[in-house]
Amino acid sequence: MPLLELEPNYSLHYELIPGPTHRPCLVFLHEGLGSVSQWRDFPQRLCAAIGCSGLVYDRLGHGKSAPLRSPRTIHFMHEYALCELPRLLAALLPDRPYLLVGHSDGGSIALIHGAARSPGLRGIITEAAHVYVDDLTIAGITAADQAYAAGRLKGLVRHHGANTETMFTAWCRTWLDPAFRFWSIEYLLPAIQAPLLVLQGEDDQYGIPAQVETIAARTGGPATPLLLPGCGHSPHLELPELTLDHMATFITGLAG
Repeated sequence: MPLLELEPNYSLHYELIPGPTHRPCLVFLHEGLGSVSQWRDFPQRLCAAIGCSGLVYDRLGHGKSAPLRSPRTIHFMHEYALCELPRLLAALLPDRPYLLVGHSDGGSIALIHGAARSPGLRGIITEAAHVYVDDLTIAGITAADQAYAAGRLKGLVRHHGANTETMFTAWCRTWLDPAFRFWSIEYLLPAIQAPLLVLQGEDDQYGIPAQVETIAARTGGPATPLLLPGCGHSPHLELPELTLDHMATFITGLAG
């Protein structure tokens, strides 16, 4: 099990997907309750389809990475985007160009990172990213909290082990904190210059379609918005072939 030790008590589990080193590496950022294993084989399939290498990892507190070291704050996505991710890239992909593929919280983290304009960043793909908190998000997370309390999310233990309780509580309590209702990263969007593919399912239970519209309209670079009919919060799991095709076309276009 590869572990990257960034500092004492701060180790990150990661997996590298082999591929040519002269092409950008795809870096996958999982959702708020996600992990490496919850992507299933989608990263490997996407990398194989376009002939690129890949990096999948568990953020601190998730999966097989070290536990959270302190209570999560409303700035947690900024911390992952601007502190943890750059250190991971510097250690594992020094001087390599890369693209970010972020799902849900991972998509928001990708946008925050994109606004910092790293010279190695070639593009960003988001699935169900949030740039502000909407009422549907709160309703969806409230329902997840109730499901967890009723024992209906026990499957998370297979992916997060001893991290499960702390990880879920940190995610849920932060998003449902009344102070977090004012969270927004809309102000960052004009600073993003990297090309964007902005995906979301039309039936996403955690976010309204206006999230896609806002990202595409306000980013500083080219953006392709795409709402997928008959799809919920996880396009890469619910419509894997269609999602893979859209992502591969976008990435190939960048390479061209």
